[in-house]
Amino acid sequence: MTDYKNILDQLRNGELQSVVIKKEEFLQFREHLIKDEQFKNFRGEAKQGGDVVYTFSENSRA
Repeated sequence: MTDYKNILDQLRNGELQSVVIKKEEFLQFREHLIKDEQFKNFRGEAKQGGDVVYTFSENSRA
């Protein structure tokens, strides 16, 4: 099982610039993402085929 909380922490700390979440993993990843206290600082960009590239920004979205 993938440690999604660790991936979110690595994005937040700058250890990872971005992470690609495969279409098949999206719902599992999202469960952890929406529980994160800085949820609004993560940005997901959907790619053709259903994969999503997530990044972290110091500025939260509205």
